[in-house]
Amino acid sequence: MDTLSIKNVSKSYGNYTAVDKISFNVREGIIFGVLGPNGAGKTSLIRIINSITAADEGEISFMGHELNREHQSEIGYLPEERGLYKKMNVQDQLEYLGQLKGLSLKEVRLRIQEWYDRFNMEGWEKKKIQDLSKGMQQKVQFVATILHQPKLLILDEPFSGLDPVNTNMMKQEILRLKEDGTTILFSTHRMEQVEEVCEEIVLMNQGRLVLTGGIEEIKQQHKDNIFQFTFSSNQLPVVSNDIEIMQNDNDSALVLQFEDLAAANIQMKKWLDEGYYLKEFHEILPSINDIFIKLVTAPSEVKPMVHNA
Repeated sequence: MDTLSIKNVSKSYGNYTAVDKISFNVREGIIFGVLGPNGAGKTSLIRIINSITAADEGEISFMGHELNREHQSEIGYLPEERGLYKKMNVQDQLEYLGQLKGLSLKEVRLRIQEWYDRFNMEGWEKKKIQDLSKGMQQKVQFVATILHQPKLLILDEPFSGLDPVNTNMMKQEILRLKEDGTTILFSTHRMEQVEEVCEEIVLMNQGRLVLTGGIEEIKQQHKDNIFQFTFSSNQLPVVSNDIEIMQNDNDSALVLQFEDLAAANIQMKKWLDEGYYLKEFHEILPSINDIFIKLVTAPSEVKPMVHNA
């Protein structure tokens, strides 16, 4: 089942179209990335999913039913701009927000204590939000977002303000929530984070959908037939003029571009026949960051979208 189904959703503000006929599905129990440069329409779309604003047209389904405000009790939203009460202490704040999501005081206290233990937050109970660092506030906001154990968790730049240790800690908790069956919508501009945690993505630009699909199949679709050959000695073979050298700054490796895999295999066999000992041969796929830059800066060259079965 799809946790979320978005069909032809549009949203305009005056003459400005923020979301332009966007359609995609988010399968249950996966981490799904929503990517795009500033002004792409990501936040506008997320606000529609959270019933903060309404779409001008289109349909959104949640767990097979038309999305309505009652579904917000099953959705958790961590916005990029934090919304904590700065003069309230951590314990009172979490108790208040947990009860707003329908939890009893007894249940919310049990869950808060569990997260204090998980996030090394012992001793924070009486600290006021305004006295916490940005990273500490981020951890409190995350806990507030997931106390009610939502079926859909929407994270907008969840690692903002966190040092590497706490980033890794939160990343592991996000992966654990996914393993427990939570569907996670992950919005960020940090492409390396996308590759680490997301299974499928959409890329938006200027309010429109540019690309959608699984991480690996998107990389395969946008590959440039670049291969690395690593040899056992420092004596590299001669490369013919019809092969483009992408990199040759290593004493034992060549990075070359071919027309296709077959051409690369023919060249590899030729070198082996000539007596060169090849330690490693592999294809270099583009990173999501490379693909992101190419599609956003050169939209006229966008390839057809990948669609999962």
